[in-house]
Parts: sequence; structure tokens; C-alpha cells
Amino acid sequence: MTPAGIDYRARRDYDALIADRRGLLEAPHYRPQCEAIATAIVAALRDGKKILWCGNGGSAAEAQHMAAELSGRFLRERPGLHSEALSVNTSTLTCIGNDYGYDVVFARQVEAFARPGDVVIGMTTSGTSRNVVLALEAAKRCGALSVAFTGNGGGRAAEVADLALVGPDGYAAIVQEVHQVMAHIVCDLVEQVLIFEDGIA
Repeated sequence: MTPAGIDYRARRDYDALIADRRGLLEAPHYRPQCEAIATAIVAALRDGKKILWCGNGGSAAEAQHMAAELSGRFLRERPGLHSEALSVNTSTLTCIGNDYGYDVVFARQVEAFARPGDVVIGMTTSGTSRNVVLALEAAKRCGALSVAFTGNGGGRAAEVADLALVGPDGYAAIVQEVHQVMAHIVCDLVEQVLIFEDGIA
């Protein structure tokens, strides 16, 4: 039985999102953004560098998910790729958060782990998550390439990053849906180039 007056906002928004997904690759901005990010990741991996991912909440889960698509596999059999998320070591997160504050939980790790030529990817649906922005800034200081997956106009993260994929306006869940599709496309492109051009399989 349906409660009277219930608002199925998420259902309405996801119905619209499903319709919009059909045109994501054809959208004038998503395709070149995905290709540019994939090209940067391929260049780093070809040079023996690593990919570091970070985000908060649902974006932390997406960062871990995408790191695993590369370190494990996505669609094709091939060697593992050096890709890891900065949100998985709870001792590190709580140590840095306790000693220095939550704003720098990712930036401190970027300072520790990132080297010139690496790629640091920050995921923030608002584009304003301070710890993600600071991680992207730290990446640039380390000589790593910074990439932002953002939404709602891009925010500070898009301004700071070397490359940015700017998702739609709206609440976090809607932006994360687009981020997941686009990041999977990036992983697919990376695998295709490394396997079919470099023959790493």
C-alpha cells in the first residue's frame, strides 16, 4: 500500500537520468573529457607510474571501485595496473585526521605517495569538498597530474585540476551515477589502448 503524499523524487530523477544516459557519449563535453582522462592515465601507466583515487562517502566508494577496476580488471584479461584508493587505510585516515584534521587526510597521503608523472583523481559531486581540493593541489606540488570528477558546475575542484569531468547539476546520488558511467568508460578506454596498442595482455 502506498502512503498518501509520498514524494518519489529519486524515482523521478532516476527516470530522467536513465533517459539522459542514452546520450552521454554523444554529449559534446563528456566524450572529450573521458578521452583526455584516459589518455593521461595510459601515459602514466606506460611510464611505470601509478593512479591514486580519493573521495568522500559515496565518492569514496566510487574511488575504491574504480581503483579496483584497474588494479584487478575491468572487461579484459591483462596484467594488474598500479591503481589504489586513498580511503581504504583506516589507521592512516584516523591518524592524519586526529593529528592534522580531516581536511588533509588525502593531501597528506598524496605528499607521501605521489611522484612526478603519477595521476591523482579526486571525486566530489559538489566540486567543493575541501579535502579533495587540497589533494588535487598537493598533486600539482608533487608534479603529479590532477584530475577531478565533479558536478554542479565544477566548483573549486575543476578550477584546480589539470583535467576535469564535470557531471550534471543536482544532488549527490545523481552526479555519482554519471561519474560511475563516465569512469567505467575511462577504464574501458584505458584497457583497450594498453591491450590493443601496447599488447600487454
